[in-house]
Amino acid sequence: MAHIHPAGWREMSVTGAAAREIETLAYLDVALEDAPYSIYHGVHWTNVEHGFSAYGEIDFIVVAPSGRVLVIEQKSGFLTETPDGLVKRYQGRASNVRTQILHTIDGLVKRFANEPGPSALSIDYLLYCPDYHVRDPQLAGIDPRHIIDATAKDQLAEVIREVLPLRQADAAGDPDDHAKQFDKVTRFLGDTLSLRPDPSAMIGSAAQMVTRLSGGLATWARRLDFSPFRLRVIGTAGSGKTQLALAEYYAAVDAGLRPLYVCFNRPLADHIERLVPPGGRVATFHMLGDAFLRAGGVSPDYSSADVWGRMETALATEELPEAWKFDVLIVDEGQDFSGAWRDILLRMLKEGGRATWLEDPMQNLYGREMVVLDGWVTLHSQTNYRSPRQIVDMLAAIGGGVREAVEAGSPFDGADIDVLAYAEGDNAAMIAQTKHAITLCLAAGFARHDIAIASFHGRAKSALLDLDTLGDAHTLKSFTGAYDLFGNPIFREGALLAESVYRFKGQSAPAVIFTEVDFDSIDELVFRKLFVGMTRARLKLVLVLSERAAAKLLERL
Repeated sequence: MAHIHPAGWREMSVTGAAAREIETLAYLDVALEDAPYSIYHGVHWTNVEHGFSAYGEIDFIVVAPSGRVLVIEQKSGFLTETPDGLVKRYQGRASNVRTQILHTIDGLVKRFANEPGPSALSIDYLLYCPDYHVRDPQLAGIDPRHIIDATAKDQLAEVIREVLPLRQADAAGDPDDHAKQFDKVTRFLGDTLSLRPDPSAMIGSAAQMVTRLSGGLATWARRLDFSPFRLRVIGTAGSGKTQLALAEYYAAVDAGLRPLYVCFNRPLADHIERLVPPGGRVATFHMLGDAFLRAGGVSPDYSSADVWGRMETALATEELPEAWKFDVLIVDEGQDFSGAWRDILLRMLKEGGRATWLEDPMQNLYGREMVVLDGWVTLHSQTNYRSPRQIVDMLAAIGGGVREAVEAGSPFDGADIDVLAYAEGDNAAMIAQTKHAITLCLAAGFARHDIAIASFHGRAKSALLDLDTLGDAHTLKSFTGAYDLFGNPIFREGALLAESVYRFKGQSAPAVIFTEVDFDSIDELVFRKLFVGMTRARLKLVLVLSERAAAKLLERL
């Protein structure tokens, strides 16, 4: 059967061109059901080693067992036939299809040439335009044999089989050479392009498939080799820590090993669980404690004040069965962990196992001391690829002496930032301004599932997080503070995600409304909360601040 990478595409609920590509994947999944191809989709990469020039983008890459590669560029919607070839228009900008395809292939071939080994990349291409009939293929600038248009779209799978033959008689060459080339190509696509779901796409159906930037953390951190493997990564927001964690998890499962992925926040754990393949375990520390007690026949009493202490004691002192031993340990959000938690998790790592600890001191909102990791190799990554540069620059101006150096690595210079103020202590005014912020986001073209509301306060101090709705138009999805009998958090049902900045750590959204922001001075904790809340936004940020907080902020800008 065909193997589609990354996994989880069936669960993606996306819009626009990406939805058409998901339709194509569904078609290929059925039409190539009996064929052992590897299909990669959503392949985007950027060269950041020498600035921000993009190498290109590819909709699909199909790899045959022989290692031959077929690049498929899908152009949905209307195309324009010009004397210079087929043209696709994007928001008023014209792109020559032939030039784009050749540029993409050239970049791919050059990247592959840097891989060890003598073999070159054997590559072919197809233009797939399922909505458009190419009337004059001779003017398209592309060999007509390489075009699948609307008149032949049901033949796409058949053409793939012809271009990438599976029968040994049709695939010339030594079978051992084919296997080696296939391994080289799939390693290249898996490691160099690092095709993983982006852990920042967590809000509702606004999930998208991306790759890390070339030269980023998920590439070179996994090339380190030392024994025992104990790697501590101190990385800023958006530097790729979770992408590295996913790459570690995938590699462990692919090697037949059992990984354990532990993070602090339940929302992050739940999302990671949906991204990774079976074969390992994803949990928060307290989820592990709950499961361990239940495995021993004890049901945790969540009404008891010492329930968390009992979990910790059991994990620290009781004998661990073999099922609780893992080959690979990945700790995300390590700045929120304690030394006792460190010791417990290392108990679960098999002798000779591999451990990666990921943390960001700037996201330490609980004032905990950094965990001591004696003898571990430490890697620093201070480039934020996620947040637009304007947000990073704004934080640099606010931070003053408490700011650690963060390098802006996003290819986006500007962010759409709005600032709304309310009189401190006036919750009605704060809620009104938050509603206004939602209106601004909707007016800017963001759907409700692309918007997240983050409160500067924890749930206990927030005037917003206990609400079911904001006015008549906006229902809120938020944590109630209660748990069911199995330790699962209970949420209100609503269209807009609303979280505290503490629980929203590790997540992001295209549009973030950071509300209830109130302080009378910018100390280290206040700045860290500003840092966490503001760096959650990928495109648009609305700050809803008290008047005194807005005044203090303006003093720094």
